[in-house]
Amino acid sequence: MAERSTAAVDVADNSGDEPLTAKADAATTDGTAQTQDAEGASAKDAEGGRDGSDSVPASPDLHSGHKLARRYRLEECVTRLDGFSSWRAVDEKLRRAVGVHLLPADHPRARSVLAAARSSALLGDPRFVQVLDAVEEDDLVYVVHEWLPDATELTALLAAGPLEAHDAYQLVSQISQAMAAAHREGLAHLRLTPGAVLRSSTGQYRIRGLAVNAALRGITADQPLRTDTEAIGALLYAALTRRWPYESDAYGLSGLPKDLGLIPPDQVRAGVHRGLSELAMRALVNDGATASRQEQPCTTPDELAKAVAAMPRVLPPEPAFTAPPEYQRTTYQQGTYGRPSARPASATQPVIPVPPAPLQSRTGKALKWAVSALLIAALGLGSWQLAETVLHRGKDSGEQVPTQTTEDGGDDNNAVEPSKPVTITKAQDYDPLGADGSEKPASIKNVYDGDASSYWNTDGYFSADFGRLKEGVGVVLDLGRVQQVGNVEVSFLGSTSVELRTTEDPSVPRMPDGFTKAAEGSGTKVSLKPDKPVQARYLLVWLTELPPSDDGNYRGKVSDIKVTS
Repeated sequence: MAERSTAAVDVADNSGDEPLTAKADAATTDGTAQTQDAEGASAKDAEGGRDGSDSVPASPDLHSGHKLARRYRLEECVTRLDGFSSWRAVDEKLRRAVGVHLLPADHPRARSVLAAARSSALLGDPRFVQVLDAVEEDDLVYVVHEWLPDATELTALLAAGPLEAHDAYQLVSQISQAMAAAHREGLAHLRLTPGAVLRSSTGQYRIRGLAVNAALRGITADQPLRTDTEAIGALLYAALTRRWPYESDAYGLSGLPKDLGLIPPDQVRAGVHRGLSELAMRALVNDGATASRQEQPCTTPDELAKAVAAMPRVLPPEPAFTAPPEYQRTTYQQGTYGRPSARPASATQPVIPVPPAPLQSRTGKALKWAVSALLIAALGLGSWQLAETVLHRGKDSGEQVPTQTTEDGGDDNNAVEPSKPVTITKAQDYDPLGADGSEKPASIKNVYDGDASSYWNTDGYFSADFGRLKEGVGVVLDLGRVQQVGNVEVSFLGSTSVELRTTEDPSVPRMPDGFTKAAEGSGTKVSLKPDKPVQARYLLVWLTELPPSDDGNYRGKVSDIKVTS
């Protein structure tokens, strides 16, 4: 049961039907295999948002040990509902656990489930539980997807209490960004409940059942963007208060008191972060009746993600340090080192004499005298040489030192021209591979203001390689015109891997491949010096690997950039 509670298969978690735009039917929440009577299924299929099928074929009568495609062995049925069933299974070919949804091929929603699964698989976003296979075979339709035994449902996290402000901030930030990316590809969730959100052991939130959960139930919505945005607001509300933001109880959470309407989270529970409370209201209330009536409501996941990015970052709580144990003096400090320990009167063991310290022996004393004599001789010799040098300089002070010239009296043509500083006229953040194409532009001037205490930083990521979401981010420096560049010195806060890319084009290339790679390095103070001086107007300082940050993420921080010819 512990493994089942963290797996990514329990799509039938309908216990929290709430008045969202797309409603769902009530079902089991304990993850066990239960069946629904025909009368109850028929009544709920008639609700708004369902496909309205009057006759639903019974779920396939399979058993543990049955194999699909001679590869997927069914282990345990975790849900049986509305003509389909969900199983924990084993992929015997790759020797890993997977989840499987099964329904008969003549099920009225079989075609839509296959289409939703295949569309979700094409997204390939690691922030979602991945669909691995979608097959119609032997009068069966089955969808195979990841099983995450190391992840924990948001339902289980909330059972222990509300989340810390930093955890709630990470939740709404990651979920809104992921859903914004899904909607850009034309995919909606429509069943974004606490049971559909998982947190991995690394702190990354992942979403399961994208498009598939809704297709299994025939859920549709006229405004999918608004439906998913309101669902994210409900998740944030629950994370802050451990209350469901509607009158009905759901997902093990108590609903709000009746006749009070929707009240802000900071009025439900003391100590709630006010900025996050305002954000939850902006996502939940889409008719302009926000908590402060000053901020516009967020009607799409993209608007919500931008609102999260615009608010001050919520830092994790300070770690609690335990007091060190009381200092205990050693036997040496107590003056008993080298002394025999106290023995009972009956003990007859002889006392072993303690040898003298190494330099207290006869040889040690001779060695000390020899070293002292050598030091005295060295000091005397050094003093004599110093006095002779001073006297010699005094005698020669009136003589002119001849200057060296070339044979023809001209300048030396082989002299190396000293490098000169190159002025940076302006800079801009460069994130062409990101979701919004922007990376903290407000502080970009800090990279060339000459102040080492100020810096520009990237967004936070879950790994040094940008959470495997992109190849890098960077800063583009405009030199005003095409100039010779001999060296670019970059100072970081934390060891960072970086590349220098250049271009003579009159405008900034849209993608990093439009620049020419000139140098690379890593460290806290990196000198990016091309093999030979290059001509360029725009320089791209391209960060490729980030250092860990104090907030638990990985974040690049550039404090200063200097360019010389």
